[in-house]
Amino acid sequence: MNNTTNTDSTSPLYKFGEIKTFSTMFIFIGLVAFVIALFSGAHERVWHAYLLSYFYFILFPLGGLFFISVHHATNAGWSVNVRRLAEALTAYLPMACVLTLPLIYGAFSLYDWLDADKIAEDPLLVHKAPYLNLPFFLIRLGIFLGGWLFFAKKLVSFSLKQDQDGDVKWTKKSVRYSVIFLLFFALSLSLFSVDLLMSLDAHWFSTIFGVYVFAGLFQSVFAVLILLSAWLLKQNKEKYKNLINENHLHDMGKFLFAATVFWAYIAFSQYMLIWYANLPEETTFFIPRSKGMWSVVSMSLIALKFIIPFLFLLPRWVKRKWQTMIPMACLILVMQFIDLYWLIYPHFDPDFPRFSWIEVCVFLAFVGVLIRSVSSFLERNSPIPLKDPRAAESLSHHVTY
Repeated sequence: MNNTTNTDSTSPLYKFGEIKTFSTMFIFIGLVAFVIALFSGAHERVWHAYLLSYFYFILFPLGGLFFISVHHATNAGWSVNVRRLAEALTAYLPMACVLTLPLIYGAFSLYDWLDADKIAEDPLLVHKAPYLNLPFFLIRLGIFLGGWLFFAKKLVSFSLKQDQDGDVKWTKKSVRYSVIFLLFFALSLSLFSVDLLMSLDAHWFSTIFGVYVFAGLFQSVFAVLILLSAWLLKQNKEKYKNLINENHLHDMGKFLFAATVFWAYIAFSQYMLIWYANLPEETTFFIPRSKGMWSVVSMSLIALKFIIPFLFLLPRWVKRKWQTMIPMACLILVMQFIDLYWLIYPHFDPDFPRFSWIEVCVFLAFVGVLIRSVSSFLERNSPIPLKDPRAAESLSHHVTY
């Protein structure tokens, strides 16, 4: 879909040659390191690193798609000028589907329920086999990824078509698809997180694990949108300073604050209920994470993903300044990575956190793919929706509280 015209507002920001060069370098470095590590005896560790980066980055397009859907379903006006950046994040989804294929191959090094010998020795794995088995696992992955791709393609195509003709019918169609997607999203994200993360330890379960993952997604997507908005202004401040201004930043900051509180509430609820019940099949998750260096990682999540962002984001003036919000957004994204690391890596080594060049290089490869996907989208399309019927509301948006 090409929505470029001869008007200045539809022209791309600039050619992304330099950014694409760096992203290609990241992909190349990560790919070479991945192959070296894979054939150097660190087989199990490589696949844990791959799962960590895979899950971390797939939350961004899903978060962008969630943002788009809530925007349409609630008929929001303030977020029109931010919406295209969320749409740009969904450009990563097709690559995420491709990157799922290596993960399927590596799943045999990650999940005990794919090991026939371990299943034979474990009655619980036998009991869960009707759900935790390879064919059904692949079917679920196909449904989740296919559904996300379908809704992303529809919602983004409606937005780009509206850039061309300004027809309000595209907004009405977006509302219908968004409501359906939100229902699908609630179930699919929960099961997706159970399949890829919670089933690393098939003996452990939590009824709000999917909500916990969603809370991290909710928090991190607003951090990404803040950084993308800041980057957009840096490219052409005179052109975009009134389109995305301190009032839009203020609202994104309020959502970031709300997401921070929500994440803490869900994290505490999950811990408190398991601690209070004190059932062996539930406490197995928290016991290794409360000992040794893993306890330091656990405490860092409390301090740096909740307490500091909570206190920092309380004042109104903080949420209206790019100079204060950009560092906070970066901190949130770092802590989201550490949060997923905390969920995944005790399965690999419950005694001590492991982090080295393997994790860094695999992460760089995924960074490169994300940057290339988003930059390619923004190179082809306007970074701001052009003819949305609510554009005037977004342009005149002013926060008084």
